[in-house]
Amino acid sequence: MESEVTFLRKEQGAAVYAEIILNRPEKGNALNRQMMEQLDSIVSQIESDRELRAVVIRARGRFFCTGGDIDAWGSLSPNDMGRDWILYGIQVFGRLAALPQPVIAAVSGHALGGGLELALAADLRIAVQSAKFGSPEVTLGMICGWMGIRRLAETIGVARARHLTLLGAPIVAAQALDWGLITALAEDADDLERQLSGWLEILSANGPVAMALTKGMLSSMHADLRHHHASAAAQALSTEDCAEGLLAFREKRKPVYRNR
Repeated sequence: MESEVTFLRKEQGAAVYAEIILNRPEKGNALNRQMMEQLDSIVSQIESDRELRAVVIRARGRFFCTGGDIDAWGSLSPNDMGRDWILYGIQVFGRLAALPQPVIAAVSGHALGGGLELALAADLRIAVQSAKFGSPEVTLGMICGWMGIRRLAETIGVARARHLTLLGAPIVAAQALDWGLITALAEDADDLERQLSGWLEILSANGPVAMALTKGMLSSMHADLRHHHASAAAQALSTEDCAEGLLAFREKRKPVYRNR
């Protein structure tokens, strides 16, 4: 039996890249625990292969991914759900997003729920115009579990993230392009492959270390810095310069700072 998540090491001209293929089309490529473990193992292989210049995530069948398989989590207790399903999924998607290589989601079908969260873990997203994107979890009384709400807000803004996650209704690929949810739109599967080949050619010509460093810097742009900010503000308040600045403001004069 073929693995439900397949790893291929491929070459296109000078480009050496990895393909991760979701291979459960009869179930809409819904993710179960075994698939998550396979994906986790594949990420480990990619991490150790310095020749790979890019990673492509794609799927077989009508759907890119319909999210987490309800049969995999529907009967779990809340504690088991949080520990064994949600936290593990966050870990796997986080490792995928943190790969040094650029990750491309080639979306040839609908990406819904956890499937959209998987696509959001990629750096670049291209989709055929027939694809739809949605976060229908609220229609099941659930929420996005694998950091999807945050990644949506980071990618398309809070207002549009609210639209997707509160209404629970999908949007078409053209609207996803307009919102910045995807970065390119393909007319059909052939056009998707043509554009994808162009991206791979460009990425293979770029400096891999520079791309990895750039990814690292971008990933820090939306880090939770509340505690860092609070600590920095407290540190500033404790300085003699801050005391001088406050006193000068009250005395309506120019402060004299001594860098201490």
